[in-house]
Amino acid sequence: MIAFVDEHRDEFGVEPICDVIEIAPSTYYEAKRCVRDPARRSARRQRDEFLKVEIRRIYDENHQVYGVRKVSIQANREGISVAKCTVQRPMRDTGLLGATRGKGFTKTRVQHHGPYPVAENLRQHPT
Repeated sequence: MIAFVDEHRDEFGVEPICDVIEIAPSTYYEAKRCVRDPARRSARRQRDEFLKVEIRRIYDENHQVYGVRKVSIQANREGISVAKCTVQRPMRDTGLLGATRGKGFTKTRVQHHGPYPVAENLRQHPT
């Protein structure tokens, strides 16, 4: 939302845009202050930024195969007190995935046929 307001603020102004998208102008201005001064961010967001760096480091040190469970265990071994569910959010946000075993999922049917029409089923079904 903040990027949208930034993009259109010269044309329409901040307050009219905020009225339309139903957020308070103070919310927009506070978000802008947080971008300029990271110390104004919430404690959870500051901790998430710290954890993203640490999780990435642990993930890379372990050959990019650790998932949420093993990253949280390793972080706790290193003295970073963190729950598994707290590791899950930053890993999801940064796109980190652990290695999976097995063959994996095989897609057997193509749903998107591009610009080509799908042929009708000409076979007669017994009724």
